[in-house]
Amino acid sequence: MTQRLALAAVAVVTFWPMAAGARQTPPAPPPAPTPIPHPPYGQPLTLAQAKKVAAAAEAEALANGWPMVITIVEPNGAEVLTLKMDGAQYGSGDVAEGKARSAARFRRPTKEFQDAVKSGNLNSVFTGALAIEGGELIIIDGKIAGAIGVSGGVAAQDGQVARAGAAALK
Repeated sequence: MTQRLALAAVAVVTFWPMAAGARQTPPAPPPAPTPIPHPPYGQPLTLAQAKKVAAAAEAEALANGWPMVITIVEPNGAEVLTLKMDGAQYGSGDVAEGKARSAARFRRPTKEFQDAVKSGNLNSVFTGALAIEGGELIIIDGKIAGAIGVSGGVAAQDGQVARAGAAALK
């Protein structure tokens, strides 16, 4: 009996702190991350501005020997201009348009969606956004005037050409 009391005393001393800890209030969850601010929508770019953006993107693609399709859209995703370079694959037309629309409608470069998917967040896929680099915003006076979508190379090449086009109006 003394042995049983000793074992019981050891059990109480050993497990009491664990039982007491289990009753403590769990720590508060970390705060939700602050959303990334995105620029507001502005006036749609003009055809002349879209041509300037497309010309800058085409020059970048030509300098690197990349045949591409370049699409410029208004902030609502309506197409303003599409340029298909000689030798660009036919499937790139729909992809370039999708990238431009995704960037415009969601107010962010499509690389943000690509990075989210790579990190395991599949939410962007379910929104209908194209999660691949090559869609960039066209910003005039701090507001979204449209977007450019480029397709025909690997994602990084598409992004490089799209950024060159978008920078034409800065």
